[in-house]
Amino acid sequence: MKLVQEFKTFAMKGNVVDMAVGIIIGAAFGKIVTSLVSDVIMPPIGLLLGGIDFSSLSVSLADGVTIKYGLFVNTVIDFTIVAFAIFLIIKGMNSLKKREEAKPAVPPVLKEEIVLLSQIRDLLKK
Repeated sequence: MKLVQEFKTFAMKGNVVDMAVGIIIGAAFGKIVTSLVSDVIMPPIGLLLGGIDFSSLSVSLADGVTIKYGLFVNTVIDFTIVAFAIFLIIKGMNSLKKREEAKPAVPPVLKEEIVLLSQIRDLLKK
């Protein structure tokens, strides 16, 4: 029973939920980037290179054995775009962390100091 309780505590922590949301958004972002590369970026590049369709580029080694290097090129471009986007996000997060760390910490005012300062003020008034 203790194991179930530990798992429940772990699963309900905010960082686990955040991770799940991140995975779902990341999967959707990956599909968007794949569509961007396949449907928007590669057709004009293929047109500039003489009407080449990168997704159909392949080398046939034997009967039924092909190396589809065009799809590999698309995948490399997908990866590059996703990696760059993640780099920008992490860079932004790091700059926000540095700003928070750069703020000087305000020392806590102790109750005793307030009482002492009040007594000094009262003595100066007399």
